[in-house]
Amino acid sequence: MANETIGILALQGNVDEHGYVLDQLGVAHRKVRLPRDLDGIDGLILPGGESTTMSKLMVFNELEAPLRQALADGLPAFGTCAGMILLADEVLDTRPDAVSLGAVDMTVRRNAFGRQVDSFETDLEMPALRIAEGEKPLHAAFIRAPWIERVGDEIEVLAHVPESAGEAAGAMVAVRQGTVMATSFHPESTGETRVHQFFLRELVGF
Repeated sequence: MANETIGILALQGNVDEHGYVLDQLGVAHRKVRLPRDLDGIDGLILPGGESTTMSKLMVFNELEAPLRQALADGLPAFGTCAGMILLADEVLDTRPDAVSLGAVDMTVRRNAFGRQVDSFETDLEMPALRIAEGEKPLHAAFIRAPWIERVGDEIEVLAHVPESAGEAAGAMVAVRQGTVMATSFHPESTGETRVHQFFLRELVGF
């Protein structure tokens, strides 16, 4: 992996947390703020944070159109929470001027799980991660998280909220479409590296 580099969208949010996970995995990375920062990266992580703030800064930095084109050209991408919102082609309960990059054929509802006080953690089944027998389940943190209300025919649903999670049970919270994946939750906030490993292995091809 010595020559491969992953970009991290660094407009706002959990930028350093994703960088720490990549450091643990021995993967080079750099921050992406301007169009020129997209040059030469092998994949892009769009972190959790505040999606409307990210939208405004993306437009201000003239990054929206180049990023949209890079995704259309096949740049592998992984969005968490706000990153999922940015990647969707339809977002509910957001500002009319918010950026939707249209990289995943899905409808996402912003803040679907509630406000900050409604944040929670739970264990998820995510078979695509190839979790071996006896290995700990995927522990996921949902922080003012979105969920997915509709997916297109080409979408692979990777995880649902477990039945034990009350009224949110069954909600779609992780998806993949080709070289783009998105999760409602924050794997970078729970010491989890397997979701990033899946992205690097299956989508980027490291």
